[in-house]
Amino acid sequence: MNLSKRVSTLTPSSTLAITAKAKELREQGHDVIGLGAGEPDFNTPQYIIDAAIRSMEEGHTKYTPSAGLPALKDAIINKFKIDQQIDYKRENILVGSGAKHVLYTLFQAILDAEDEVIIPTPYWVSYPEQVKLAGGQPVYIDGLEENEFKVTAEQVEKAITNKTKAFILNSPSNPTGSMYSEDELKALGEVCVKHDVLIVSDEIYEKLVYDGAKHTSIAQLSDDLKQQTIVVNGVSKSHSMTGWRIGYAAGDPNIIKAMTNLASHSTSNPTTSAQYGTIAAYKQDDGSVEKMRSAFEERLNGVYEKLISIPGISCVKPKGAFYLFPNVSEAVKMNGFDSVDDWVAALLEEEKVALVPGSGFGAHNNVRLSYATSYDLLEEALNRIENFIKNHSK
Repeated sequence: MNLSKRVSTLTPSSTLAITAKAKELREQGHDVIGLGAGEPDFNTPQYIIDAAIRSMEEGHTKYTPSAGLPALKDAIINKFKIDQQIDYKRENILVGSGAKHVLYTLFQAILDAEDEVIIPTPYWVSYPEQVKLAGGQPVYIDGLEENEFKVTAEQVEKAITNKTKAFILNSPSNPTGSMYSEDELKALGEVCVKHDVLIVSDEIYEKLVYDGAKHTSIAQLSDDLKQQTIVVNGVSKSHSMTGWRIGYAAGDPNIIKAMTNLASHSTSNPTTSAQYGTIAAYKQDDGSVEKMRSAFEERLNGVYEKLISIPGISCVKPKGAFYLFPNVSEAVKMNGFDSVDDWVAALLEEEKVALVPGSGFGAHNNVRLSYATSYDLLEEALNRIENFIKNHSK
């Protein structure tokens, strides 16, 4: 049987591929340090687990409304009011099976064949694939390293055509950890409002910011920008709930209604017990979120100087998320490899350190290194990387 054209064009996830290879080597008995993880290395806070268990014991094991429990919508609305001073109503909120699936549902709801979506590079690996699955066309603009990988309003305006439907904004960014300032967001927003381009603001890492940085949602800057923006968020990163699969969208009720209709025919509803756990996550605060954020900040500040001291490696210091995105092009040249992908593969084979090549993010000179692992393992990984570069230098 022939597969559909839509799946035959998909590019396999580079993060999952490197994770699978690292797992294979571990099963062979090798001491592999995996730095490809896209999830916190902490367990979900106990009070959230307890709330989910309690919900099941109380009989909450049936279907819920397709767009999520009203009580969870209310908790999300309250979170927006406290954190971003944005007022939403239930009709503005859709809860889905993880922020990834919320994005997928959004693109399915808004895109027709050949509609264009502007995607800054480096990008999260699933943005282009989800756009293509919806029949849309990714249009890439380069976030330059000298500008902390961020794009400018001028770049966005030049990329807009009569087919442009949306612009994806990810701040803090996966894979770079970069964040846009309020002034930068305003400039980007003005261009999108002017040309009636929907802003898709992925804010999944909003709670993980460092060195005094402050997250700003583009939707909080004006009423016009609120109306022009679909905010996508969730509890996967902030509350270490990656496996619970709860994300949400907030924005135009017409778009939310279309997404809800689509969800009713695809997932029926997000997992019921996970929704009750998320209600607890947003209604209570035992300090776990700040504890995790502080641990990530300590790791970042502890390993960053060591990383940039390694010959052939440079790196823009991130302000958020839990990734470093170093440029290793000089190291690749010094070591005599043809590409970063080949260099990463050899590093894994010889030193048993798993990094994600930047090619999967649209950045061929870089690698993604997650510091969502213990400080001791991070130090050991950097020692191995340094040893690998020295051994291969000519």
